[in-house]
Amino acid sequence: MPPFEVPEGDPFGPHNLPYGVFSTSGSTQRRVGVRLGDHVLDAGAAALALGSPYATLLARPTLNPLLAAGRTTWSDVRRALTAWVTVPAHREVLEPLFHPLAAVTLHLPFEVADYVDFYASENHARNAGRIFRPDAAEPLTPNWKHLPIGYHGRAGTVVVSGTDVVRPSGQRKTSPGPAEAPVFGPSVRLDIEAEVGFVVGAPSEQGRPVPLGDYREHVFGLTLLNDWSARDIQAWEYVPLGPFLGKSFATSVSAWITPLDALEDARVAPPARTHPLLPYLDDTAEEPAGYDLRMSIAINGHVVSEPPFSTMYWTAAQQLAHLTVNGASLRTGDLYGSGTVSGTEPAQRGSLLELTWNGQDPLELPDGKRTYLEDGDVVTMSAWAPGPGGVRVGLGDVSGRIVAG
Repeated sequence: MPPFEVPEGDPFGPHNLPYGVFSTSGSTQRRVGVRLGDHVLDAGAAALALGSPYATLLARPTLNPLLAAGRTTWSDVRRALTAWVTVPAHREVLEPLFHPLAAVTLHLPFEVADYVDFYASENHARNAGRIFRPDAAEPLTPNWKHLPIGYHGRAGTVVVSGTDVVRPSGQRKTSPGPAEAPVFGPSVRLDIEAEVGFVVGAPSEQGRPVPLGDYREHVFGLTLLNDWSARDIQAWEYVPLGPFLGKSFATSVSAWITPLDALEDARVAPPARTHPLLPYLDDTAEEPAGYDLRMSIAINGHVVSEPPFSTMYWTAAQQLAHLTVNGASLRTGDLYGSGTVSGTEPAQRGSLLELTWNGQDPLELPDGKRTYLEDGDVVTMSAWAPGPGGVRVGLGDVSGRIVAG
């Protein structure tokens, strides 16, 4: 099908236009691309052909220059792209600059500066609390309703969708007894975490916190994210400083970054707050900062869960405000994860830890039972959001295959 003939209702129609970076067969040159249906438009070449003032910005091997340009430029470029793919007069010039999606190689679309992961789903936090502290009267930790809990991850191991994930090795305990020494070897409790990642564009000055209302001035867009987790390595190492080797071996992101402007119709209010918030986190007077994203998790092609992002207690705006409230600066290319997305129902849980209740209730898959991931398993996460006029806005899938270490 010709690139401009996108079927009506296609989730990657001109109302979406996510950004990525691609190369063509036989070439190592990386180019900024925009997805339209099942094709990729060479954005830099298109800008040059049409005499756009943004040609230099788009003719780069990564999205970082565009990210750094700021909100006014983001909006201007998006308006220009929308016109390029919808105005018939541009078709003759642009059609040769489209490439079939199946014929290109997709790359990590931006250079990751820093990576932070949060813990923003109350359903996930309560499930984890019940699993690990079954005798506690309250599954949530005392601070959970007062701040979005997070930790710093490893930017250098953020990989693009389709990259194999090598099973990590490390220290782990074979039984919970305090006297038993740990053993070393491959993780036997390798898990997923279905998340949404937020990509920072405009940086901030060190020493100046970013208020809630400035969230959209700094965050360019979002992407699906799988924060792979070795539960057995994590369980032994995390006291007292938190996750380390159990998390840092790989984090997968989609090859496509969906701009916030494409998700205007998906904005929703977060769940009702049950505790008063400190002023820098109080969003009662702010525009809705939640998103109605319908996510799906499949293992070897079999859907095992459909988590709803709209249930997240803490919003991306609150996470950004908390991330910077101590004066920490933002850099172009910073990435922060929402934390595992889990709904209220068992079929809406965003990790195998929850889906199998830490291995007690194995999943029944067509190719056998699973408590945690086995070598050769392929995990794919997808999502969509409500768009203008009832059309769906598709988010790019994120997928990874487990291979033996």
